[in-house]
Amino acid sequence: VQLQASGGGSVQAGEALRLSCAVSGTWFRFVNMGWYRQSPEKEREWLGFIADDHSTKYSDSVKGRFTISSEKSHKVFYLQIDTLRPEDTAVYLCNVRYRLRDGSDYVSSAWGQGTQVTVSS
Repeated sequence: VQLQASGGGSVQAGEALRLSCAVSGTWFRFVNMGWYRQSPEKEREWLGFIADDHSTKYSDSVKGRFTISSEKSHKVFYLQIDTLRPEDTAVYLCNVRYRLRDGSDYVSSAWGQGTQVTVSS
């Protein structure tokens, strides 16, 4: 599985962005599709995920402002970020956890290359 993140950019505080992650390759079923962010001053931060059944779970730090969604095909999933703040400045990374075969307990993981979001005040 290969991931390609896009949609980042330089924005003003208060604006919104929607990041995309395009998924290609071969998989049997996703466990979940998630977003993380990384900035130089902080450790990688988990933001949330959408599961195969389209249920979502978020970090308390972003709940209410970040929304993860997916195409029905799971070939593209999104991170909507509303009311951006300067502290949201980071490289945003997408991740999928998936099974390659029916009945397998083994879960594989793939990462995209990240997309930079810069928020100015």
